[in-house]
Amino acid sequence: MTILLFGITKDIVGNTTLSLSHSEAEAVQTVGQLRRFLKGTYPEISRLSSLAIAVNSEYAEDEREIKHQDEIALI
Repeated sequence: MTILLFGITKDIVGNTTLSLSHSEAEAVQTVGQLRRFLKGTYPEISRLSSLAIAVNSEYAEDEREIKHQDEIALI
């Protein structure tokens, strides 16, 4: 699973993309799970006042399911 990074998230991670391993991607089934995973992996993300996550070019709520082929972006 590849995640596109924009704005401050790009600075925090140090890259324009973030690739999750197969096992990490299997553990992330929803936007909310992805948000928790990112906050645990990159603690600076938890200090952001807001973090928008888009799935297939549409802003997504935490309940939204994520599929491996989806385009995911952190804004």
